[in-house]
Amino acid sequence: MAVGTETGADENAETVTASVIGGSGFTGGELLRLLAGHPNFEITEVTSRSKAGKSVGSVHPPLRGSDLRFTEPDDLEHVDVLFAATPHGVSMGRIDDFFDIADTVVDLSADFRLESEAQYDEWYDGHEAPEYLERAEYALPEINRDNLEGAELIAGGGCNATATILGLYPLFEHGILEGGEQIVVDVKVGSSEGGAGGGEASSHPERSGVVRPYAPTGHRHEAEIEQFLDTSVAFTCHAVDMIRGASATNHVFPSGPVSKGDLWQAYRGCYEDEPFVRMAAGGSGVYRYPEPKAVAGTNLAEVGFELDPSNKRIVVFSAIDNMMKGSAGQAVHAANVALGLEETAGLEFTGLHPVGAP
Repeated sequence: MAVGTETGADENAETVTASVIGGSGFTGGELLRLLAGHPNFEITEVTSRSKAGKSVGSVHPPLRGSDLRFTEPDDLEHVDVLFAATPHGVSMGRIDDFFDIADTVVDLSADFRLESEAQYDEWYDGHEAPEYLERAEYALPEINRDNLEGAELIAGGGCNATATILGLYPLFEHGILEGGEQIVVDVKVGSSEGGAGGGEASSHPERSGVVRPYAPTGHRHEAEIEQFLDTSVAFTCHAVDMIRGASATNHVFPSGPVSKGDLWQAYRGCYEDEPFVRMAAGGSGVYRYPEPKAVAGTNLAEVGFELDPSNKRIVVFSAIDNMMKGSAGQAVHAANVALGLEETAGLEFTGLHPVGAP
């Protein structure tokens, strides 16, 4: 298999060179899978200190047959786009080097998601390159498309934050919420969120069958939610027995009366023309509301809602594949927008049914 080509791809399509730093983890593998099938991207290098010299397919089974091998990350050739799938803290320390070898940098860690050094002091352990924060654009086209066009530094969103923001955003955009209302967010997420080296808590014997609160308060993704929705939320996260997926249930208490018609107008107004958001709000069948299993392996987000007049509550549901819409798929989507490529290129897969645990 020739990495960077696609059967039936347009031979005259614009070619964009790309390298992936930190390509041996789950996120790196998803990036490579997407870029390998993308009509515009040509992968030139993929780095991993621990896997240097090994074939990419030996680590990521979907890429068996590729002639690409992992290399050391120190001597990279110049490329159009550099994707950094490294742990938090790595990119901020190497960002000058990244821009020496790439025109556009897409960082999938938390290093550039927040807007200020003060936020990193509060939620993380400070920031080594705060001068870059104002240059970074959040990689969620549904809320930041215009700013992503031509962006040189793209910051991938957190998966829990992505699911929550997509669920709540229309309520703020259409004035149903103003920012002072009570919002309770409960997210359930699969084990792949912990990465390929997730440790004991992510091992199968410990993860199987659980619904385990692991961040009852103070989850770092809360900072992103509050930043982009300009509100405060009460946020709790559970580890559950699935591999892929993040499912957010948001309990919202608006200050004024809201009808189902108001909700449909808000959500359709925001997402009707979005290629990677689809509505699931009641209806019929087994999958009546957003379901991680229904979007596994895709860049799709499902969003839905239910109105509870008895206690003046709106329940908003959203579901994504945390490895795709919450990470690698979001990064490729944002890169497509930034580079002026077809927005859906390389991301057209719509999922499978039936499938096992996502």
